[in-house]
Amino acid sequence: MKTHLRTVRLELAEPLRISRSTMTARDAVWLGVEHEGVTGYGEAVSSVYYGLDADTLARLISAVRLERFADPESALRNLPCGGVPAAVTAAVESALLDLMGKRDGVPVHRLVGTPTSFRVPTARTIGITSLAHAAAEARRLAASGFEILKVKAGSSDSEDDVERVRVIRDAAPRTRLLLDPNGAWSVAEAERLLPRFAALGVEAVEQPLTPGDPDALGALAEKSPLPVIADEDAVSLADVRRLAGRVQGVNVKLAKCGGVHAALRIAEAIEGSGTDLMLGCLTASTLGLAPAVHLADRARWTDLDGHLLLAHDPWDGIGGADGFVQASIRPGLGVEEVAAHEDVA
Repeated sequence: MKTHLRTVRLELAEPLRISRSTMTARDAVWLGVEHEGVTGYGEAVSSVYYGLDADTLARLISAVRLERFADPESALRNLPCGGVPAAVTAAVESALLDLMGKRDGVPVHRLVGTPTSFRVPTARTIGITSLAHAAAEARRLAASGFEILKVKAGSSDSEDDVERVRVIRDAAPRTRLLLDPNGAWSVAEAERLLPRFAALGVEAVEQPLTPGDPDALGALAEKSPLPVIADEDAVSLADVRRLAGRVQGVNVKLAKCGGVHAALRIAEAIEGSGTDLMLGCLTASTLGLAPAVHLADRARWTDLDGHLLLAHDPWDGIGGADGFVQASIRPGLGVEEVAAHEDVA
């Protein structure tokens, strides 16, 4: 098999502020794997939180040395399970699954056990922003068809967070609301704030507590008036097994857990435990989100809007602009590059 890498810059349509940072762009590394005239693609995006820049991602993807394998099946069987960042494994696996699906004429969701295509609602994120802008965004998104809005919280003034949720609720009264402080609160702050958000109709809260103490998160979930979804405290399968049955949900991101098959192992581990699956994402292109979309029929909550935050998405094929993402019936991931994109020097 032959491989090639390309690094591009993904600019956001507007800055996205969360509790710990503000993001305006991300670098993406695109991997192409060619075998017998067919090419499959995968994407890994840079992350300050996970300490991965584009150069590091490209170096680690190259180090997998896919060229040594005779076919995508043997490469998939021998993907590194440890010692390599999950984002690298996920991108390599994506390219191999895309290649296999294109070669065999079947979409990825069929390769992993779902025989028919499906369409599911996705949440759309509203960052920490002014009340007026948050309200305007909520009205616009609801009018576009979004049924679920995810509101970022964790600003320096908790009253600002409460008011932002209030104006979003007033602007889009029929939408479901999720809340995500990205680990900004102490236990005392969470216990004080969560009843107020519950009273505003918030459906669930992601990672309210500073990550690093999953036992505290589990204890909070036992008495929280809102379902608690672990995110930063639920990275690996071992993390999820520790939290299964203690929190109401886990947010699985392929770049965090290691790809499609790692996500399927997590879904199997929590089945019947009382902990539900949420599928999340990093800000990325359609190429980066497509593998997760092919798993979205398994999730209670789907938050696959990273491509919708971009000024220009250079790939197409999963939808989302109307509030719904769809697993394509086209072979492989079902995505295609739609425009030339600026390479990063």
